[in-house]
Amino acid sequence: MNVLAKIIIIFWISAFLVKYFLGGNPYHMDLTAILSAPNSGDWFGKDDYGRSIFFRLIDGFKNSVEIIFFVTIFTSTIGITIGTLAGYFGGKFDAIITFVINLFMSFPGILLAIAFAAMLSPGKINLIIALSVGGWVGYARLARGQTLLVKNYDFVIASESMGSSHSRKITQHILPALRTPLIVEGTYAIAGLIIAEASLSFLGLGIQAPNASWGSMMRDSVSYLLVAPHYSTLVGLSIMSLVYCVNLTGDYLDQYWDIKKGQL
Repeated sequence: MNVLAKIIIIFWISAFLVKYFLGGNPYHMDLTAILSAPNSGDWFGKDDYGRSIFFRLIDGFKNSVEIIFFVTIFTSTIGITIGTLAGYFGGKFDAIITFVINLFMSFPGILLAIAFAAMLSPGKINLIIALSVGGWVGYARLARGQTLLVKNYDFVIASESMGSSHSRKITQHILPALRTPLIVEGTYAIAGLIIAEASLSFLGLGIQAPNASWGSMMRDSVSYLLVAPHYSTLVGLSIMSLVYCVNLTGDYLDQYWDIKKGQL
């Protein structure tokens, strides 16, 4: 991991600690300082309601992490389970799952999320549902492909010859072998979820005011690009920095996995 990524991580950890010890309120409005520029008293300045941009960015990050955490747990569990079973048992079940995966992949993921978010009322729970509808597909596709390879490895065949049940072969041999590629897939999926969550909130389909969200903050800041460019700039840099760190982690894990495979 390069120096820039480490600086970004240290910055956000420090920001959380500052908010924790100072007890900053992201909802406090100072109507005398609306859209004020960054200064020594308020590092990131104020938004269009006189609220601290710094504390709202921290609160928005917390909300985004909560959504992404639950979406990742749900989609990875469903996707890995379906993909592994399809690759292991094959036959008609595999054909059906492959058809469904291809069907979902024929639609852009963000458009699918927008469609479901528009049908549901805005809110955190419905946003999790909208992002989860197509989020499992990547995990299922990878798990199925890797299972087709791993189930023919010698250690799996040896386990079968010793009388191991299907559940034991899957849980004790196949799933552990899929761990590394699925972790890599997860990091890239999380980066996509950050953008998708911000995009839905930008369109008014995600977290609603007065709760903080990076997407809704970006939407609000667009109206003040000329008079308060710091607002949109800081929100954009926050989103970019988080996605950059997550993608860099995925690249690192991907390279590490390739090196480990080369050593085998």
